[in-house]
Amino acid sequence: MGKVPRLVDLCMESIRDELLMDFILQYIVREDHLIKSAWCKRKFSDHCQQFGIYARSLRLPNVLCVAETCHLLQTSKLERLELQWIKSADHVDGLCELLRQNCETLKSVDFIHCKLSPNFVDKIWDSLYIKGLQTHGIEHFSIKRSSFLQTDSSPLPVGLIPFLTSGRSLCSLTLCDVYLGRNFAKVVLSTLLDSSASISILDLSENNISGFLSQFRWKSTSCSLGSGKSLQSLQVLNLRNNNLVKDDADCLRPALVHMPNLQYLDLSDNPIEDGIRSLVSYFMEISCRDLPFVDLKLENCELTCNHATQLLGVLSTLKTPLNMLSIKGNHLGSKIGALLGKFMCTGVRGLNFEDVGLGSSGFLLALEEINEELKLVYMNISDNQGGIESAKFIARIISSARELVAIDARYNSMPVESIPVISSGLKAAKGTMEHLDLFGNCFSDQLADYLPLLAEFHAHGKLSLNLSSSAARNVPYDDDP
Repeated sequence: MGKVPRLVDLCMESIRDELLMDFILQYIVREDHLIKSAWCKRKFSDHCQQFGIYARSLRLPNVLCVAETCHLLQTSKLERLELQWIKSADHVDGLCELLRQNCETLKSVDFIHCKLSPNFVDKIWDSLYIKGLQTHGIEHFSIKRSSFLQTDSSPLPVGLIPFLTSGRSLCSLTLCDVYLGRNFAKVVLSTLLDSSASISILDLSENNISGFLSQFRWKSTSCSLGSGKSLQSLQVLNLRNNNLVKDDADCLRPALVHMPNLQYLDLSDNPIEDGIRSLVSYFMEISCRDLPFVDLKLENCELTCNHATQLLGVLSTLKTPLNMLSIKGNHLGSKIGALLGKFMCTGVRGLNFEDVGLGSSGFLLALEEINEELKLVYMNISDNQGGIESAKFIARIISSARELVAIDARYNSMPVESIPVISSGLKAAKGTMEHLDLFGNCFSDQLADYLPLLAEFHAHGKLSLNLSSSAARNVPYDDDP
């Protein structure tokens, strides 16, 4: 038992700027014998009284949302609080006391794996308001993998609406995987449009909200619901896995026009198919703006080669090149290879085209288009069954991109003869690569004969290299899906 208390002593003594109390609290919860130990409770209490004033960030499971914890941390000035598994009135009562103690300093609050009834919601929001004011200072608020236990037909807990409208500092809102539908999304958006906050990050991912934009009518200069201040300031929009279809993408385009500062858009895991044409139209409209559009993710969106051709064509015309594009999981076929090669030459820094069906001929077409220095830093070409042509492609990319740091090239049916080809590219790169993943390729028992070629790059930790030849995935080898 002496070992564990000494660990508590050492960790608690090191608390100064960023709170390590999170680690201690979690450790005590996991080790039941510590909770039952009067010595440990007393020692932990002493540490909290001595160092609690330095507490800034804390992660609490439900069992520690009690009055005793609030008492131990009464001198703390928490800025970030993460709550897990809040489900009962007892949990909420203890939590609310802690929130009231720190309402003037809290900037970030996260709920994970919680079940929140309307009564719980009202109590929590009331505890966050600064004393004497009907406002709060929360900047980042999120609810993830949780549910609202509604007792009426309201699409959104009533208490959440004043919380969203009363916080002028709120700049990040995440409601991810909270089991609410399109009416919920519509109310959230309407509320934000009427709020005084300048939201820069909005994450509504993992919810079934298809159709939530269909009832909005966008005017030429401003939207019909309020001033739209939050949309004007929005920089990040995450609508991943929301069951959005073509009509939703069509309705999204006029909304995007009212987001002049948008830089990051994630529509992955939505079957938008032909809806991509509306996004192409949007990117044509913003192609000449000074503010760069940074990241675009359209993974598993059931895009075709024609869709991708239109998209890559318009993205190539942006005044400032994209930082990151991910189109993984769309079965585009080998014909898209040439256009991908051309797009790499636009200055894009991150590119993910995992599992798009390139095949050996697709890699060959892409390789023929690369005849200049690239700006790539990261690339994922895994699951494309490219064989030896994918190895030649990797070698060219490595030698053409001076800033390249990492390549993911798993499951490409590369034979062991690919290693000398890749090795030549690494020599041309002069040691700039840090990570190369070749897991799941067909290197077989001959791998040992080729390892010396890569030894110099792997030495001294310069290159993290994964050459495991574990059984490749059972997928048909073909140039096209």
